Amino acid sequence: MPISVFDLFKIGIGPSSSHTVGPMLAAYKFAAAVEAAGVVDRVQRLEVHLYGSLAATGVGHGTDHAIVVGLMGERPDQIDPAIISAAIQAVKETQTLALGRRREIAFVLERDLIFHDESLPHHPNALTLRAFDEGGEELLANTYYSVGGGFVVDQHQVDERLEDMDSAAIPFDFSSAEELLAHCQREGLRVSELMMENEKTWRSEAEVRSELWRIWQVMRECIDNGLTHEGVLPGGLNVKRRARLLHQRLQAAEQNPCLIASTFSAMEWVNIFALAVNEENAAGGRMVTAPTNGAAGIIPAVLGYYMKFQPGVGEGDVVDFLLAAGAIGILCKKNASISGAEVGCQGEVGSACAMAAAGLAEVMGATPAQVEHAAEIGLEHNLGLTCDPVGGLVQVPCIERNAIATVKAINAAQMALHGDGSHFISLDKVIRTMRDTGRDMLDKYKETSKGGLAVNAIEC
Repeated sequence: MPISVFDLFKIGIGPSSSHTVGPMLAAYKFAAAVEAAGVVDRVQRLEVHLYGSLAATGVGHGTDHAIVVGLMGERPDQIDPAIISAAIQAVKETQTLALGRRREIAFVLERDLIFHDESLPHHPNALTLRAFDEGGEELLANTYYSVGGGFVVDQHQVDERLEDMDSAAIPFDFSSAEELLAHCQREGLRVSELMMENEKTWRSEAEVRSELWRIWQVMRECIDNGLTHEGVLPGGLNVKRRARLLHQRLQAAEQNPCLIASTFSAMEWVNIFALAVNEENAAGGRMVTAPTNGAAGIIPAVLGYYMKFQPGVGEGDVVDFLLAAGAIGILCKKNASISGAEVGCQGEVGSACAMAAAGLAEVMGATPAQVEHAAEIGLEHNLGLTCDPVGGLVQVPCIERNAIATVKAINAAQMALHGDGSHFISLDKVIRTMRDTGRDMLDKYKETSKGGLAVNAIEC
């Protein structure tokens, strides 16, 4: 089914697209389904069953809290992150919640949130919600899968092989980079131009441009917020925020041109932008899933780098960057995965690095073949990357990993622009390799915090 660029870039909250945004959306949908079924006035009790990676690292990612506010009628793209803590505290004290903002029902977190070691067959990020009446009869139940990047499908969609988006026919459908490049060559279109024609299936061009510009504004605000806040990130690891202090030091250094070269300065800025976004994400702040939360600092940092250091930039550059990046994200999602719980961090940071490289190459005047090459370089050199967050938190190694990947993305775009677009390994083959590597990767390296750094960082 067609995927829109707006499926890949979603406004939400931290710290995780698959473990926070997705479960909140699933709970919101379940509350709406209870309302639509006409049984909301009969509901007396709820059960939420978490499976696989959601059970293993859900508490560290705020999954439990996200589900509670979702049941209360809050959406990840609209909720004010500042209200979550007070809302959860009220539920704990009263042991009730207002289902869909309508009916007060009993809800005890320790009893009604149930964690299971096993995974369900379709995807490791799964949750089942069940509503019961006063006599214990089940009124409604559904299973939801948070498949990465804030995408959610329910059991009906899985059974019917449906996607969350409608199946509208787009003018240039593509399921491989080879098909994408063939469309571009035949029609004489750049990657961003082709993507715009597809997006016009659902929205006018003016609406696409306006919404992508809004996406960038939220990204930029996230960077600015990250450069403002300081202190220790929540979760118990006592990880200190660094972006604000590094920003102050860089600003001071740039006052003396003898102390810092311009190229070094640019790389320092891009590092700081990425750190700022991912520290905000770790703190549960407002942000854009791009294409996931764990990798959400890469695209804003690279785009921020371009907007800061390239003269004469404007809305058109933002639109072209995000459209080209979106094309690569679509390929990664269709042919492999953008879920760390499914293929490891290569699916999150690797995909984001490839997307950022493609976006940067596009706005720097690359041909479609060079855009594909930039994405291939960015993804190839993240193959095999495991997802092993310490303490189940999106902090170590996630925050620094985003900063490193931003530099990789810029380098990938520059290398591609020095060539003519021809290269040895195609992007399609690298995406296929990411898929195969993810299948071979042990589950303990796929967002379960049962292997890698997550266990070796613990001091016994």
